[in-house]
Amino acid sequence: MQKPLFSVLIANFNNGKYIAACLDSVLNQDYLHLEIVIIDDASTDQSLAIIAPYLNQHHPIKLIKNSENQGVGYTKKRCIDEATGEICGFVDPDDTITPNAVAAMVSMHQQHPEASLLYSDYYECDENLRTIGAYQSAQVVNSQAHFFNDEGKIGPFASFKKSSYQKTKGLNTYLKRAIDQDLYLKLYDVGECLHLPLKLYHYRMHANGLATKAQTNLAYYWFWVVKILRAQDKGINLEQDFAKTFVRAASLKHWIKADQLFRKSPLYKLFRFFK
Repeated sequence: MQKPLFSVLIANFNNGKYIAACLDSVLNQDYLHLEIVIIDDASTDQSLAIIAPYLNQHHPIKLIKNSENQGVGYTKKRCIDEATGEICGFVDPDDTITPNAVAAMVSMHQQHPEASLLYSDYYECDENLRTIGAYQSAQVVNSQAHFFNDEGKIGPFASFKKSSYQKTKGLNTYLKRAIDQDLYLKLYDVGECLHLPLKLYHYRMHANGLATKAQTNLAYYWFWVVKILRAQDKGINLEQDFAKTFVRAASLKHWIKADQLFRKSPLYKLFRFFK
């Protein structure tokens, strides 16, 4: 069976501290027929100097620089637009993937040509990539109009067929966060989303990541932007859902308790990936 080209997509902004480990994990893949597409969103740190020695080595690496900072929506969309692979998958520049990640995804895509998106389980890691936990997802129910990935089942490592993506409107460049959620929901609407029960991704938790309270609160807002836009396309009214999850917690005396409950919910795991 012919091996399809896999495009590893990396949207980078000021992740010079971590991007070498990310690239090393991609270059260490068991699957060799791949390309790496890096879009740098006008980084002001040492990112480009760290990336430079990796160019023209091993797998083809395409480095493209935004002339000015455009934000994650624009940058991740450009990653996909510049990719030439039949199958694509995002790896955030502060995270890594296991050596078998791409091979496992390609194999399952070949077994399931009807699938638009595949998603795996992942490891939770500290700043030094030491494993501190693991998350095991589950299979979502496909073909549901009222699906919004509220339980966070679809997450990294996720890969998708570019032909499926081309059936969608494409990523929303307006979004400043929750861009992965936007991608997952759009792909959900054009084909099956299947769970691959393997831990293929190392999610790094660090001080500048999205697990902080301030970052999570912002992610919550953008999550609802994505939900409302999808609901509008589907003719779904989310007023009651919004009231249950937000309005009742709006008063100060209820906010602390609501925040604590939220951090114990499946949604909290999902929000940490909104980059």
